[in-house]
Amino acid sequence: MPHVPLERIDRYLWRIPQKYKPGMRVPGLIIADEELLEKMKTDRTLEQCANVAHLPGIYKYAITLPDGHEGYGFPIGGVAATDYDEGVISPGGVGYDINCGVRLITTNMTEQDIRPKLAELTSTIFSNVPCGLGSRRKDFRVTVHELERLMTEGVQWVIDQGLGWTEDAEHCEERGCMENANPDKVSATAKNRGLAQVGTLGSGNHFLEIQKVDKIYNPTVAKEFGIEQEGQVTVMIHCGSRGFGHQICSDYLRIMERAVHKYKLALPDRELACAPGTSKEAEDYFQAMACAVNYAFSNRQAIMHWVRESFEKVFKRPAEEM
Repeated sequence: MPHVPLERIDRYLWRIPQKYKPGMRVPGLIIADEELLEKMKTDRTLEQCANVAHLPGIYKYAITLPDGHEGYGFPIGGVAATDYDEGVISPGGVGYDINCGVRLITTNMTEQDIRPKLAELTSTIFSNVPCGLGSRRKDFRVTVHELERLMTEGVQWVIDQGLGWTEDAEHCEERGCMENANPDKVSATAKNRGLAQVGTLGSGNHFLEIQKVDKIYNPTVAKEFGIEQEGQVTVMIHCGSRGFGHQICSDYLRIMERAVHKYKLALPDRELACAPGTSKEAEDYFQAMACAVNYAFSNRQAIMHWVRESFEKVFKRPAEEM
């Protein structure tokens, strides 16, 4: 791995000086303790952070968060803000799994309540929530028209199909629906990949876990998330936009690679392919990306509904009481 110079700012902040590479427009900023930093040095994380600092219109820093590791163009855990008029949009910065995220479901149950039926609960959830490469739920399919409504309406469309409670959208970022989604900017290939994957976990590092609260460090913040006591049982869902989002990223990376030459952008890595923020290429990508964002919100919503149904089946009580 290339040696990337680092200047220590404080215990958890490290700077990659702007002079490290010709063309860097801003310094790099790494947020990590020494142990995490050593892990970052084992792959191209720091080099990718420095590369991101070359992007036109980038503001102040190219940032890498503590979970940083090598990604596509950007490091995973990379953050960059660019000026709307002078900056760019890079699909590699958003990533292949658009709006990959985590949903937390709290319960009023404790480990003692769950433990006697844990095996049955796990088995029931496993039956209700498809997981693994190419996973799909046989009894829940959408048409192309319905998929396009899901792209523009997000979580609310899923709730309207009976998969959720009215208030669920209030607990999601953007209320479960990002504006400016335009299905016309999504390829037929992406739509076909998305038809059968709504409500599926997928593979890789995605997970659905039954968890317990081990320790509360900040009661005020914990309470905002519905976490009231140690030993409380929660469920965590980690997944994103599945093959739908992956295809959108793939489609637009090819478009952005052509845009780099069209707009004569100088980049240190072809994986940073991008287009000026005000260009047609960037606007089209943003509208397609918003469709994938809403798909991911909807995906987690459907899974959450089936988790609730699993609890109801095992504990013979309405989910609202748990």
